[in-house]
Amino acid sequence: MPNQPEANNWPRWFDPRSRSLGTFGFILNRVTALGLTLYLLMHLIALGQLARGADAYDGFIALVKNPLFKLGELLVIAAGVIHGLNGIRIALNSFGIGVRCQKGTFIALMLIALFIIAFFTFKMFSEG
Repeated sequence: MPNQPEANNWPRWFDPRSRSLGTFGFILNRVTALGLTLYLLMHLIALGQLARGADAYDGFIALVKNPLFKLGELLVIAAGVIHGLNGIRIALNSFGIGVRCQKGTFIALMLIALFIIAFFTFKMFSEG
């Protein structure tokens, strides 16, 4: 099976050739889930700053006004959109809906995700 390399040939695990589009969809869903989980942890830490008082929270807010954090926010939006739309495809397939056109559905939903991400990118970086 091309999508299940042998354990002793581990470098092949990272070889994208001969992988199906479904495999990339699966990997994309897992990576975005991990990214969103990491964001949730960071978000909870940031909210924890409220418990330390106004000065600690104000210092944190000053830190997140950095343009690098804006890029991070965009990555969170992208991960949420991609994970959500890919999750809809997976849920539909679980109920037997669209199983025969999985590739087309995946491509269409990822194009929609790309449009949504481009829209948010424009809105986030065009405003002062």
